[in-house]
Amino acid sequence: MQLVTSRLDAVLGWARKYSIFQYPFVTACCGMEYMSTMASHYDMDRFGAGLPRFSPRQADLLMVVGTISHKMAPVLRRIYDQMAAPKWVVAFGVCTCTGGFYDDYSTVQGIDTIVPVDVYIPGCPPRPEVVLEGFMKLQEKIQKEARGPWHMDEEGWGRFVPKTEK
Repeated sequence: MQLVTSRLDAVLGWARKYSIFQYPFVTACCGMEYMSTMASHYDMDRFGAGLPRFSPRQADLLMVVGTISHKMAPVLRRIYDQMAAPKWVVAFGVCTCTGGFYDDYSTVQGIDTIVPVDVYIPGCPPRPEVVLEGFMKLQEKIQKEARGPWHMDEEGWGRFVPKTEK
């Protein structure tokens, strides 16, 4: 039975890898590089992420692009909380990753203080090739972590088995 569940995990990991619905949270100049990555020359659509969703309830990847101020931080957290699981976050650009050269009171020094980040894409602004490489790293991570409720562990068949209290 373990062979069947591991094959099913592999198939679902492959399907999730090539069906990423992203929510672009674009705030600053990195948005131009994000748009060029989505355009026909670099073609993000070949990775299964060509159509952005502008509703967090329909997206499973939050692309945070650009500088985040402390005033925008609660909005970013609310959008992250509205996304359905499984969900992933990509920090796009040095200002998103570390605050960049904005070392002041109004800029968040890295969005990992607000939401958990899966992939960091450095650069000011990052080149489209680097963005595609970061996206492929995210796809590898998605494919490896695919575990469904049918996966058998020490306690039985996943989350569908009710726990009995003793």
